[in-house]
Order: sequence, then C-alpha cells, then structure tokens
Amino acid sequence: MKEKSPKFIGWGSGEIGDLLLVAAVLASVIPTALIGRTFSLWGPIPDPIEIALGAVTAATMPLRRRLAWPMIAAGVVCACVTGVVVPLTLAAYSMTAYNTVRRWQWVAAGMLVVYVAVDYVNPYTDENLYLCLIRGLMPVVLPALVGTWVCRYRGMVEELRAGVRAREECAAWRERRRIAGELHDTVTHAVTSMALNAGIIPDTDDRREVRRLAGTIEDKAVQALTELRELLTVLRSDEVPASAAGVAAIETLVAEARATGLRVGLRLDVPEEALSRPVQHASYRVVQEGLNNVRKHAPGADVHVSCGLRNGEVAVRVVNGRGAPAQEAAGRPAHYVESGYGLGGLRERVGLVGGRVEAAPTREGGFSLSAFIPCGSRRDEETRLRAGLADPSGPCW
Repeated sequence: MKEKSPKFIGWGSGEIGDLLLVAAVLASVIPTALIGRTFSLWGPIPDPIEIALGAVTAATMPLRRRLAWPMIAAGVVCACVTGVVVPLTLAAYSMTAYNTVRRWQWVAAGMLVVYVAVDYVNPYTDENLYLCLIRGLMPVVLPALVGTWVCRYRGMVEELRAGVRAREECAAWRERRRIAGELHDTVTHAVTSMALNAGIIPDTDDRREVRRLAGTIEDKAVQALTELRELLTVLRSDEVPASAAGVAAIETLVAEARATGLRVGLRLDVPEEALSRPVQHASYRVVQEGLNNVRKHAPGADVHVSCGLRNGEVAVRVVNGRGAPAQEAAGRPAHYVESGYGLGGLRERVGLVGGRVEAAPTREGGFSLSAFIPCGSRRDEETRLRAGLADPSGPCW
C-alpha cells in the first residue's frame, strides 16, 4: 500500500514551493518600488536598487532548506532598506522549520535588535521603543516560533513512520519464521518417513512388503498434502486447527516409527480431555521432532517416549541411546538436508503455550529431548495463545 505523506503546515519543500516563494518576494518588492509606495527605513531609494535587492533576496529562497544565512542576511537588509518584511518573515520561519541554524534564539534576537534599532532611528516613524518592538516581534519572533512547532511536528511524524516501519518489518520477520517453522513441522516428518520407506524398497524382494511400503509412502504423501492444506487455511490465524493432531496421535507416531525399523517404547499417561488443543498439539510436535531427529542422527538406537503429568505440567520426553551412523543403518549414504528450524522452531511453539524445551546429550551417549508445558484449562491456554504471551522471539528493536 502506498504510504501517504503528511501535509505539514508551512511552505512546500519542492521546486513548486521554491518558485512560489521567489514569486512572493518579487511580488512584495518590485510592484511597490515601481509605483513609489515603498516604506524605506532610510528614506527614498532608487528603484533599480530596490528591484536588484528584491531579486537577490528572492534568489536566496531555494537555499532555505540547506543554508539559512544568505536568506537571513538578505531578508534583514531588504527589510531595513525597502521596508518590506516578507523576506525577513520567511527567513525567520525557515531557519527554525528546517533546523538549519543551531542556536536560532540568538539569531532571532540579533535579527530583532537590528530591525528594531533601524526602525527606532528612522525619522519617518515615531520614536516609541514599545511600538518598534511590537513591529519587530511580528515578522521575526512569531514566524520563528511557528517554525519550531513545524520542525517538531515533522520530527514526530518521522518517528511515528519509523516506528510503523519497524513494527511492520518485525511482524513480517515473525511471520516468515512462523511459516518456516510450520512448514518444517508439517513436511519433515512425512517426507522423512517417505524417504526411509523408499530406501528400503530396493533391498526388499517380497512383493507384498514392497506394496506395503509403497502404500505407506502414499499415505504419508496424502497426510503431508492434507496438513499443508490446513496450514494454508489457518496461516493467518493464531488458532490451532480443529483437526490438528493431539496426544492421542502420539501412538500413531510411535507405530509409524516402529514400521520404519526404530525400536520405540511408549508410556502415555495423559488425560486428553483435561488439556487444551494448543497444549496437545505442542506435545505431539515434541514427540514428532524427537523421532525425526532419531531417524536422522541415531538410526538403530533404542528410543523411549513418555508423556505424563508432573506438578501441573505435561512432561514430554524422547530419549534415545547411542545409535549407529545413518550409513550403516540404511546400508547406503543417507541424504538429509538440515532445515535449521527443528529445535529452534520447537522452542518457539512450546513457548507460545508457556512451556520450555530442554535438549542435551545423555551420559550413555544418546540424546534427550524434553518439554514441560503447563496444563491449565482450555480457556486459559487459548487466551494465552491469542494474547501472544511468553513469545520467545521477543520484541524487535
């Protein structure tokens, strides 16, 4: 969406604004000089001098955003010589609106003193210092104060824009990480199982076993497509789809792992009805990630999966012993592409429901993946998930 520029109260900052200011200065000096109606502070001035001074002053207008001193000097001289205060007013405004003078208060005071002094000694004006001061405040101090307000307003708008851009970039970054994590969780398990089953087929002469493995590959492909379709449907929502796998599907995961040759033990002791859907799905993903890691890094190892309640938390563990290298287990080189989103994405997913993940090698040379997720009630957990509390990614600064 195209970003709209704020309309600042002040003069235009482009070429059109420069031309308008040049025209305004010329229109305020030249006509009055030609008709002899100037109010010079030093008496009558020849018309060519007034016109030349007006042209020089107008030529300094385009410099107002980069260099203020030529405009200030020309404005003061023009006001003192011709009595026209339009350039002086523009100079006082521009030096503060564009912040081109560091100590504008002293500059404005100097401009005011010069103008008031010349006005006071002018024989054509009354020698009233109070009136001279009032006449000096109008074209110098008031425009300078308005310029400071415009400068602050412009800075505030730029800060707001920068904040909006930062939040949009942060949201886009989080969305990309979320998509990557969801794709990893959805695709990796099914594709890994398909690769393992496909790798067994060339070594199997039993036609029934080949058909069984081919059927397993087909089922996994259909499962991956179904999960991807659900992912695309709810990608913009923080809610877990109703068909998302829960703790009851952990048994299916274990059975599939056993079918690919892993020796997996299971202890599942969790009251499914007491857990919210996000907690159940997070527990399922922990087991899924743990079994995928065993297939990749420790095939042939003994694996123990447990899921139970402990002190108001769901404790999910996947512990494996020392496994043979993937080449020895499969009889050929195993080609796995590391996504980089496994444990990191799992920590984010578990963190969204207030849990934590622990992963570390065991003393026996294996590996342990554990997650501890607060049980809570269904309503509490879903509210927590929608609110985004315990977001592990943290704010983007």
